Amino acid sequence: MAEKFYYVYVLWSFKDKMFYIGFSDDVERRFLEHQRGDNISTAKRLPVKLIFFEAYLSKPDALRRESYFKTTKGKTTLRQMLKDTLTDLDSQ
Repeated sequence: MAEKFYYVYVLWSFKDKMFYIGFSDDVERRFLEHQRGDNISTAKRLPVKLIFFEAYLSKPDALRRESYFKTTKGKTTLRQMLKDTLTDLDSQ
């Protein structure tokens, strides 16, 4: 039987050039919901692109990581980790 994973994901909004950080147990389904405009937090920020995700076996671990990424320090960490990706996105 396959293990259940919990995901922390990061979307990039091409409209406002900002991150959206979320949590889900099905990152593909959740991303499609964002793309369709089903999420109130990103509906007016479309188009968005999935640029990063991490998988966890523990839901509390994933939620803790999501909370960290939503802090100023966490966003700074993401910008450092995704430096090349963000450079590429800025040129699009």
